[in-house]
Amino acid sequence: MTRSLTSRVPLLVLVGRYGVIAALLLLILFGWARYDNFLGSYNILSFLRYTSMFALVALGMAFVIMSGGIDLSVGAVAAMSSVVAALASPFGLIPGLLAGAAAGLVAGILNGILITRLQIVPFIATLATMLAAGGTGLLLAGNQSVSVSYDTAFVELGQGDLLGFPIPAWIAAIAYVLGSIILNLTAFGRSVLAVGGNEDASRMMGLPADRVKFLVYAGSGLLAGLAGVILAAQFGAGQPIEGVGWELFAIAAVVVGGTLLTGGKGSVESTLAGALLLGLIFNILNFENGLGWISLSAYWQSVIRGLFLLLVVILQAKLVGREATG
Repeated sequence: MTRSLTSRVPLLVLVGRYGVIAALLLLILFGWARYDNFLGSYNILSFLRYTSMFALVALGMAFVIMSGGIDLSVGAVAAMSSVVAALASPFGLIPGLLAGAAAGLVAGILNGILITRLQIVPFIATLATMLAAGGTGLLLAGNQSVSVSYDTAFVELGQGDLLGFPIPAWIAAIAYVLGSIILNLTAFGRSVLAVGGNEDASRMMGLPADRVKFLVYAGSGLLAGLAGVILAAQFGAGQPIEGVGWELFAIAAVVVGGTLLTGGKGSVESTLAGALLLGLIFNILNFENGLGWISLSAYWQSVIRGLFLLLVVILQAKLVGREATG
C-alpha cells in the first residue's frame, strides 16, 4: 500500500537530522587524526569566523525552502550589502551594520512583493533580484573592492572576539537560536511548514500564506545582508563579486540537513549542522592542499560542492520514492 507523505517524511527527516550530525562528527575525527593542529584554537576559531557568513545565508534559505520556495539572490544580495556596509563604515560600526542589513532587507522585501503581489514564481523573481543586486553592487563599488574605514570600530564585527569567541560566530549563534524558537515554538513557524506542505490547504484553513511567504523572503534578505556586513568587516573591503555560488552553498546546507526541497519539513538545527559540514569539507581540503597530496583550486572546490549537492538531492529523492512505494 502506498503511504501518505506524512508517514514517509519522518524517516527522511531522521536520516537528514542525525545522518548529517554523524557525518560531521566523523569528519572531525578524521581531521583530528590526520592533520596537526586541526583541533587547535586557531583553526577552530578561523573556521567558525568564516563559516558564520554561510550559516546566516543558509538559515534564511532554510525558511524559504520550508515554505515551498527558493531564493537564488542571497549571494548577490550579500555581496551588494558588503559594498553598502563598506561605504557606510566611515560613520561607525552601527551605521555600517544597519546600512548593510537594510540593503539586504530591501532586496528581500522586493522578492516578497514580486512573489506575493505580482505572483511571479520564486525561481524567476529571485533570479531577477540576483541580477539586479549584482549590478547594483558593481555600480556602487565602481567595479572594484571598496575598502572599509579602519578609523571606526566597524572591522570588529568581522575580526573581533567576544569572550574568546569570534563575533561573527556569536551573531550566527544568536540568529540560529532565534530561528529555532520561531520555527518550533511560534504560530508563524507552524504556518511556514503548513504553507510549504500544501499552500492551497493552508489558505482554506485561513492561514495568511502570502504574508508568511513575504516574511520568509524578507528574513532571507535580512540574513544575507548581515552576512554581507560580516564579509566586509572580516576582509576589510566590500566585495561586489564575492557572493557568487553562495546560494548553492545555502541550498546544499539546507538539503544536507534533511529539509525537503518541496517544502513542509525541515529543521533549523540540522541546517546549522549542514552548514558546518560543508564548511568542514573545504577546511579539510585546504589542509590537504597544504600537505601537497591534493591540490585543488577554488574552481575545483566549486565543482565538488555542486556534485555533493547533486548527490544529496538524488539520495533525498530516492528515500522519498522508496518510502512512497514501501
